[in-house]
Amino acid sequence: MKRVGIYVRVSTNDQTTTNQLMDLQRVAEQRGWHVFNVYSDQGISGAKGRDKRPAFDRMCIDAAQGNIDMVAAWSIDRIGRSLKHLVGFMSELKEYGCGLYLHQQNVDSSTAAGQAMLSICGVFAEFERSIIIDRVNAGLARAKAEGKVLGRPRVVAAVEREILKLRRQGIGIVATAKLVGVGTSVVQRVVAGR
Repeated sequence: MKRVGIYVRVSTNDQTTTNQLMDLQRVAEQRGWHVFNVYSDQGISGAKGRDKRPAFDRMCIDAAQGNIDMVAAWSIDRIGRSLKHLVGFMSELKEYGCGLYLHQQNVDSSTAAGQAMLSICGVFAEFERSIIIDRVNAGLARAKAEGKVLGRPRVVAAVEREILKLRRQGIGIVATAKLVGVGTSVVQRVVAGR
């Protein structure tokens, strides 16, 4: 009996992994797989590395220790959005003798066709992420062209003057921040911006 680790992930805390989990548990039951563990990362982007995805990291450790024979995920973009990351992950699984099943793409890496399809899907996942980045950058450029102020709001001029005065008097950053009632990062920004 194949031991499977089910991996589910959503990018925001407002989303739920319930639908992903239900589909994957049904597939495991239909195929006679034993679900070793469910690994769930909530509110974590697929662009994040393994070190920022605790459940994903635990699953990789279990695969390395030989606890699972197959990783099942709802879609390739649940695993990651970078082709480099996906290729590295698939190589790692192959090294451990562990397969990869992707439900939405109906891909099983234990077949040659499945391996080819995984590579193609990875290209599209990276392409989708690039499109999202381009949209965000276009929105920022439009907002800037419309004269909207982006980034952290500036402190009022009187506060800036007080910060600069205190710093010229030799008062430290922490003390200045406390005296003026702002954070140390604000003091640093004002001093750096003069």
